[in-house]
Amino acid sequence: MQSFSMRLSGRVLFGPGTVARLGDIARTFGAEKALVVSDPNVERLGHVNRVCELLQKAGIKVRAFAEVEPDPSVETADKAADVAKDFGASLIVGIGGGSSLDIAKAASVLVTNPGGAASYQGLGLVKNAGLPKVLIPTTAGTGSEVTFTAVLIRKKEGIKAGINDEKLYADYAILDPELTLSLPPRATASTGMDAFIHAFEAYVGKSATPFSDIFAESAIKRVGRWLRVATWDGRNLEARCEMVLASYYGGAALANAGVGACHALSYPLGGIFGVPHGLANALLISYVTRHSVMANPERYAKAAILLGRECGASLRDAALSCVEALEELVSDLGLPRTLKDLGIKIEEGRLREMVKGAMAVDRPMANNPRPFDEELCAKVYKEAIG
Repeated sequence: MQSFSMRLSGRVLFGPGTVARLGDIARTFGAEKALVVSDPNVERLGHVNRVCELLQKAGIKVRAFAEVEPDPSVETADKAADVAKDFGASLIVGIGGGSSLDIAKAASVLVTNPGGAASYQGLGLVKNAGLPKVLIPTTAGTGSEVTFTAVLIRKKEGIKAGINDEKLYADYAILDPELTLSLPPRATASTGMDAFIHAFEAYVGKSATPFSDIFAESAIKRVGRWLRVATWDGRNLEARCEMVLASYYGGAALANAGVGACHALSYPLGGIFGVPHGLANALLISYVTRHSVMANPERYAKAAILLGRECGASLRDAALSCVEALEELVSDLGLPRTLKDLGIKIEEGRLREMVKGAMAVDRPMANNPRPFDEELCAKVYKEAIG
């Protein structure tokens, strides 16, 4: 057995209605002022106002920054940090999907470190610890509340990259499934697939460990059983609870074993075409898997079983059934299977740009069971065009 390290973020509180305990949690940090980071949609749903009221009742002064866009930019992270500095915040509370949580994490370290967000994109570049942060997801997908990454776009370059540093781990995560009940089917499906692919790529990847497998296997099983239900019966609280746990476990698997080529290939779709991250992953995963499955057939066969497949007698058939399981899941969720479905056309020059961007995401590429080169990247993109 190989040697490995283990890591998780700070404390976690799970359960319906647990967001009501935010004030008590915030007081444990001794904070006098808190910046609440979110997006306009979460603000419209009333979640931002509720969080602000909970903090104010705990005697904490509050300012809200609800300007986070989908696939957020380095400029948004810099702006949030400037607001926190001007306000004198000593606590950051992020509430929303992965974009809001990523901006909250980035802002927490930008307050205590010089320079802008772009200068910290990479691995282990943050010198000083950030402000304490409490993260509250309203989707079940990104796992941002348990990872040490904040993914941001440099719009001028069309590049999507992460600030990756253990100083970005949440100090506290509140997992309240009731906050996900208002999530519409398309968003439920795409964010749920994001959670699944975190776990799936961590499970089949080269860096998988017995520790990461605990979380990955649990997440894969939960998604296979509950994502369809949560998507098409959104008020089903049991399904929402299971998917919030799946998202957290998928994020934990990702934080300890990384992801693979699907994530690397999805980044240019977000950076260049603005395709939401979960949607891009869901679209690409079966194409990537079809080309990767024979590099680790035992793992892919086990993943198929975790998804509920009754596999054939041969290892090859069992492994290939994983591709079929993925195609069925994406189809059942009503998500697009091709770039044509999204109205995206790719010219040769743009294809070369996408391949170059994907290959630059080197850690996920290196973690994939089958090594990807530029030729294979281009082949997958062409297959995904439809």
